[in-house]
Amino acid sequence: MTTKQVSNWENMRTEESRMVEEKLQVEGLERVDAYRYNSASLRVRVVDKRFESLPREKRDEIVEPFIDKLPLATQADIVTLVLLAPSELEQPRETISEFMLNFEFENPSPSML
Repeated sequence: MTTKQVSNWENMRTEESRMVEEKLQVEGLERVDAYRYNSASLRVRVVDKRFESLPREKRDEIVEPFIDKLPLATQADIVTLVLLAPSELEQPRETISEFMLNFEFENPSPSML
């Protein structure tokens, strides 16, 4: 028998974060992961092949209309939005910032709240 190890962030998922995942995937985004980091913030990661070779601004343009359809209170709590192409999950981009955001998403540091 094998057991799958659950990532730390997966244990932090809530009904609200699952709703975010579902609503964004229904809109056509390939993969959406979300969790509540603390009482004041949600973290969301979107992985989609349309992001390949696009700068952050263009990725935001793709995702922003879908975020706007979420409840206002949920929108206000999204403080981390990581937008990656599938290839970037394995290899960091030229800049380290998205790599570090994804690393923090995967390995949440302890919250101060």
